[in-house]
Amino acid sequence: MNPPKILIVDDEQAAVRNLQHILVKEGCEVIATQSGQNALKLVEQHSFDLVLTDLRMPNVDGMEVLRRVKQVSPDTEVVMITGYATVNSAVSAMKMGAYHYVIKPYKLDEVRKVVREALEKRRLRQENAELKERLAKAQGVTILTEDPAMQKLLRTAREVAQSDCSVLISGESGTGKELLARYIHEHSPRAAGPLKAVNCGVFTEELLANELFGHEKGAFTGADRHKIGLIESAADGTMFLDEVTEMTLAMQVKLLRVLQEKEVLPLGATEPVKVNVRFLAATNRDLAQMVKEGGFRQDLYFRINVMHLHLPPLSERPRDIRLLAQFFLDRFSAVMRKPVKELAPEALERLQEHSFPGNVRELENIIERAVVLASGSCIETAHLPEDLGAETFRASAAESDEGAIPSLDDQERKYIEWVLAQTGQNKSKAAEILGINRVSLWRKLKKYHGRW
Repeated sequence: MNPPKILIVDDEQAAVRNLQHILVKEGCEVIATQSGQNALKLVEQHSFDLVLTDLRMPNVDGMEVLRRVKQVSPDTEVVMITGYATVNSAVSAMKMGAYHYVIKPYKLDEVRKVVREALEKRRLRQENAELKERLAKAQGVTILTEDPAMQKLLRTAREVAQSDCSVLISGESGTGKELLARYIHEHSPRAAGPLKAVNCGVFTEELLANELFGHEKGAFTGADRHKIGLIESAADGTMFLDEVTEMTLAMQVKLLRVLQEKEVLPLGATEPVKVNVRFLAATNRDLAQMVKEGGFRQDLYFRINVMHLHLPPLSERPRDIRLLAQFFLDRFSAVMRKPVKELAPEALERLQEHSFPGNVRELENIIERAVVLASGSCIETAHLPEDLGAETFRASAAESDEGAIPSLDDQERKYIEWVLAQTGQNKSKAAEILGINRVSLWRKLKKYHGRW
């Protein structure tokens, strides 16, 4: 196992020397700098497990270092070093993603403890991600649905997979756009080839170009070896560009050339490399509107949008909540080796009453949390977030009795009555629109009217 790689950033030479001495003795590989500006370059050139940075530094401070680290490498942990006068700023840094902070003058045991805990958190997160990936590969790509519109979409995706055309996948964050891309790849003639994926929104223009196109040895300072880009490494397979709308216009020009000429030019190279790759792209934004506003090139839009598949939000497929919840429950109980087998009816009802603004990803996170908390074989409502299903809205006092602000029960009763009226008193249809089952609707009607 490689030793943890740590970056130390502090404008005080003595502080850098002391920290470096401590961490090297802990078995870490350490790179140190007294310049925040130099630190920004280092985090783009190297992959660090942990960054310890002073908060107050000239020109580029610790907050800027934190922002860049989280932009370039979101999984890298950051520990802030601060004086008593800037503790509030350190707490603000934690809200931005820093793991913890150490107050000067610090004790050596305290530094060791914080560093060990930060590295352990990163290690566990990596192991969990690897375990999930192995489980997913063993099971193949699974998209579960009982929703007719989703079933039609999957049929179309399987048909599209047989061609070699570019596909644009749209949908809100958390709907499963990358999963659909993997589904298309696995059902395509290229399934035996690699699938390479990149999130265009987490890299600067220079780093994204390096990731996609690669570079020759000596192309820039620190380029001590030849690097093959993701597009070239996806030969005979599929390249998935997530959040493609986050590309700069300059990067869009470079990508357009790849799509047109079927070749890439690594940084520092003089001759292009021919590539045989299929492209899939995804976005949660209105790409056509971006083209109208000049934020996305029209010629590239037509290149990547040969076929368009739109994933509906989970709120439009309420019948899938139970199905997906059980799937995630089975998966996480296996990963965590816990005997959790089912959801209590009350817990399932709470889930079905929730609007899921975070879509399938939110449901996945809720179930993972519930499995962590569950001690028996069943997930109860106590294992779900307390605010689950607590929807917020604006109520008009003019619509309430006696001009008073209506209660939540009054608003819910009126909304249920309105939905029933719109469906011609079809309770099955009303329950589907409300995102609950018929039993839940029956309970609410009995509560408000004493009848079914």
